[in-house]
Amino acid sequence: MSTIQPTAPEKLWTPANIVTLIRICLVPVFVLAIVSPWPEWMGLPDITMEAKRLIAAGIFILISCTDWIDGYLARSRGEVTDFGKFMDPLADKILVAAALIALVELGTLPGWPVLIILAREFIVSGIRMVAASKGEVIAASWYGKAKTVFQMIAIVLFLAKDALRFPTAAAAFTNPLFVLSWVVMGIALILTIMSMLDYLVKARHLLRGSGQPREAVAPAEERPTEIAALQQAIDAQARTVVEKATAAGATLATAESLTGGLIAAMLTSVPGSSAAVRGGVVSYVNEVKESLLGVSGDVLSSQGAVDELVALQMARGALRDVGSDVAVSVTGIAGPAGAEPGKPVGTVWVGCATTRETRATRYQFDGGREAVRLQTVLAALRELEAALEAPERA
Repeated sequence: MSTIQPTAPEKLWTPANIVTLIRICLVPVFVLAIVSPWPEWMGLPDITMEAKRLIAAGIFILISCTDWIDGYLARSRGEVTDFGKFMDPLADKILVAAALIALVELGTLPGWPVLIILAREFIVSGIRMVAASKGEVIAASWYGKAKTVFQMIAIVLFLAKDALRFPTAAAAFTNPLFVLSWVVMGIALILTIMSMLDYLVKARHLLRGSGQPREAVAPAEERPTEIAALQQAIDAQARTVVEKATAAGATLATAESLTGGLIAAMLTSVPGSSAAVRGGVVSYVNEVKESLLGVSGDVLSSQGAVDELVALQMARGALRDVGSDVAVSVTGIAGPAGAEPGKPVGTVWVGCATTRETRATRYQFDGGREAVRLQTVLAALRELEAALEAPERA
């Protein structure tokens, strides 16, 4: 069903992972540049303390830019690995923590902002460990990435600010760079606290301490009655779609990712479906989405496979290549792994294309892998029915 080779080992030394490791190895270089008397060691008396801080700021910016480089390499080359997912955010945390501690040691930054930032990291790491021990993944929100960006900008501004000398406190508070550095640090601290609260809210069901065993909150695929109900609803919906398509003289096509052909299977299980169903494409990997359905490689690289544009292009590709009147597409995260920032497990985009319009709808399904897949099939069949009932379908 899938073109993935599950037995192939994951490549570790990808260009993206190498860049991530280089970023971590450069952190001691930055620390030495900011705290050590290296101009004296190298016999460079012309380099003042202020110039040394600006050089350290430049090194910090250079290291920070590699965060974008490794992310781009991983997405563009299709080499997103578990090692990279673990090490990339860890490298950011190591760099930011080292810079903040160095600023405290130099007396440039008071200790309380650093305490807030580091406390957040410990709390969030603990929440993730609890979630992982219970087989759950808590998706990160945009707060996390935003707080890292603002923290890095604040660090650069504090390094640059420290290169200035103010004769009085009043002169410091009237200096634009001094004010800007504290404003950005304030925004970074607000985002830090908000991202921590976001994790706490998402994990509140894990932290209640009810003492109930894991079986008390079993995922949907472990509850046969719910799965059976979904299957019955799908059978009925598939018959309805085939009957309406046949009556209207319309033909159907599918483009499936996470469902792996289940939508087409349910449609063709209906007697007489050959009058309406033309065919479908199981595009389980990005290469198939791009080569067979015409999904943009740039969109897949920048947005990922679980995206509105991908669903739209998959539906249009199926409509065009299969030669049908109506086409439905699905792309999403069935779980248990695969969650991304802003795209938790159960995130699904369903696209639907006719000769007149193409639309896509985002769904957030609950339950385990089988439940998510079945709910996706049901949603796709309902989208087909809605398209067949549209007054200006043809």
